[in-house]
Amino acid sequence: MRLRVAGAVLLSAAAYYVYLPLPSGVSEPWKLMLLDALFRSFLQASGAAHALGVCHRVHLLNQVVSWVEVIEARSCAAVHVTDSTLGGVPTRVFQPKEGKQLKRGVLYFHGGGWALGSGRMRSYDRLCRKMAEDLDAVIMSVDYRLAPEAVFPDQYHDALAASRAFLSSQVLERYGIDPHRVCVSGDSAGGNLAAAVAQELSSDDTLPVKFKAQALIYPVLQALDFYTPSYQQNQAVPILYRPIMARFWLQYLGADSSLEPLLLANNHSSLDQPAISASARSKLDWTALLPAKRRKHFRPVVKETGSPGVMGEVPELMDVRAAPLLAEQGVLGRTPKAYVMTCEFDVLRDDGLMYVRRLQDAGVAVTSDHYEDGFHGCMVFAFLPMMSSVGQRSMNNYIHWLDQNL
Repeated sequence: MRLRVAGAVLLSAAAYYVYLPLPSGVSEPWKLMLLDALFRSFLQASGAAHALGVCHRVHLLNQVVSWVEVIEARSCAAVHVTDSTLGGVPTRVFQPKEGKQLKRGVLYFHGGGWALGSGRMRSYDRLCRKMAEDLDAVIMSVDYRLAPEAVFPDQYHDALAASRAFLSSQVLERYGIDPHRVCVSGDSAGGNLAAAVAQELSSDDTLPVKFKAQALIYPVLQALDFYTPSYQQNQAVPILYRPIMARFWLQYLGADSSLEPLLLANNHSSLDQPAISASARSKLDWTALLPAKRRKHFRPVVKETGSPGVMGEVPELMDVRAAPLLAEQGVLGRTPKAYVMTCEFDVLRDDGLMYVRRLQDAGVAVTSDHYEDGFHGCMVFAFLPMMSSVGQRSMNNYIHWLDQNL
């Protein structure tokens, strides 16, 4: 009897910890709750280790990722898999064993807030294998340096170095890649790097080969407004909570973590900030850039006066290499045709949707692929054990777009 009571208490406690009220439209909410409970547990453990001075919170999280997710490069019947370097940056290469002599090529940057993850994780390994096989393409998944040891512009420089090497005649010839069918892609923070690289290289007239497409998966593109409708609507929706995204930004930019409350209050982008011009503000004015369906009932939060010292401490907030949404229209107009995936229940939804509008206004052909039941990170959950319906749909549609446009 006591065992039954104890078991019931433990089960109730576990259910209480796991349960989280979610919007009714989220795909398979219980799976997301379980995933969130696991993620929260790791975050709490890493926070405790950080507070005790055992290690940086990011180090513990990445150690857990390594234990659970990172796998060796193993070839299979259809795809040859090797670990190599690209422009001096560690890269996992996926090459189809059959198919055409000249193949398509995709350069991929993983997500993780510029601080977590690896292209060698099981989820990314499976994604890239499937892309290589389904597209008859060479896929290169880049392991750029991570925060806190590396801060902006280190990750950007790694992405740029890998991209230049990928587009070089030596690499294209070595792997049999068609120079007319090359794409840069990435998810979340990796989508940020892909967008920044696409902007930089499309404006470089010295390059004989340029990317023909950019495919951005729920990209993070700005850090001036933490009160977009999607930040307001989804601030408590896993797995990317609003404060965590602000923390990722500060880590990436090498800024003091004590600035987090100022960012979350939009004090850093108040109207008395001389570093933010009216032109810059217009590039992320969601009242003009988002359709009414996404603006809903939300209102902008723009402070008249804020914390004027923040922009001086963190000028990188205005650097287009870190925040591609702030790029000039002329720069955007030179970038290749684009695919942008967004999810309704994601704080970064409006970053992607505003970028879609700005690219369209610049004359770029854009496919906006929005998932009404999607959440941040859903595409990497297209495989067991956390396979989700929206994960499978989004992955298949992403690969289909590449097949039709590359």
